[in-house]
Amino acid sequence: MVFFLLRRLTQGLAMVLLVSVLMFTAVYAIGDPISLLVPPDATEQTMQLARESLGLDQPLYVQYFKFLGNALQGDLGTSFVFREGALRVILDRLPATLELATAAMTLAIVIGVPFGILAGLNPRGWWDRSVMFGSVIGFSLPTFWIGILLILALSVELGIFPSSGRGETATLFGVEFSFLTFDGLRHLALPALSLSLFPMAILARLARAGVREAMNLDFSRFARAQGNTRRDIVAHYVLRYISIPLVTMIGLYFGTLIAFAVVTESVFSWPGMGKLIIESINLLDRPIVVAYVMMTVLLFLAINLIVDVIYCILDPRVRMG
Repeated sequence: MVFFLLRRLTQGLAMVLLVSVLMFTAVYAIGDPISLLVPPDATEQTMQLARESLGLDQPLYVQYFKFLGNALQGDLGTSFVFREGALRVILDRLPATLELATAAMTLAIVIGVPFGILAGLNPRGWWDRSVMFGSVIGFSLPTFWIGILLILALSVELGIFPSSGRGETATLFGVEFSFLTFDGLRHLALPALSLSLFPMAILARLARAGVREAMNLDFSRFARAQGNTRRDIVAHYVLRYISIPLVTMIGLYFGTLIAFAVVTESVFSWPGMGKLIIESINLLDRPIVVAYVMMTVLLFLAINLIVDVIYCILDPRVRMG
């Protein structure tokens, strides 16, 4: 188990190094942020002084090794726009994105998995057809369009939920969270529902297919022959059988929700990392873009490591391998 974790950590560090090279080269080779940071009537001398102050006059490889040395000390550069540490700016927005992604994934699990299990237990019935039809809608509709429809229906027309912002927050362990207040929950509801529909459809279909397969396997037939009820078979055998693919999809799409919640955060004006990265790209704030990518890569690696550990807990064969 220890060797397994060390191997995963080593692979993760190599991946972080590779991504840092690719992203630094791609981001720093495109555009000139100085033209956006100085007044339009600035002289060439003023622009050159600004480049020198930001270190942009140095060769690209010098800038990268300087960035790498600072990154090992927890410094990912200073934002051109905010004039403070890029990592601090990202970390200030990270709790809002994590809260939104967690709420969306929780909705996807709580609704999608039970619906899929019930559909798998009643194949070709009305519930099965309803779940399959609903999952097709979840796949097909763009996230931004779903968000706009939810705002029009539940915010503008009915006035049940607010349409934008994070609402009132409360502090837990020094971090601001919305779900701790009623007003924050109302603001969280629509963006979380909008973001959850795609993974909800994925999990429902996956659970349905897994249950249909498991109920026809030998262990289910043997358990049925022993007099176990269908509920007992599902609870003790089928759920364990379908748990690994479900955990795989949950880990994969949870990381995706964190990294690509840009559209939802923009539609609902949610003050998370996604909204920040759009503004930073428009302003060519390179340190913020690089810090965002590096933070996203680290989150993906952490989620994958947690999923691997859960594999070992659920299936001893994985641990032995």
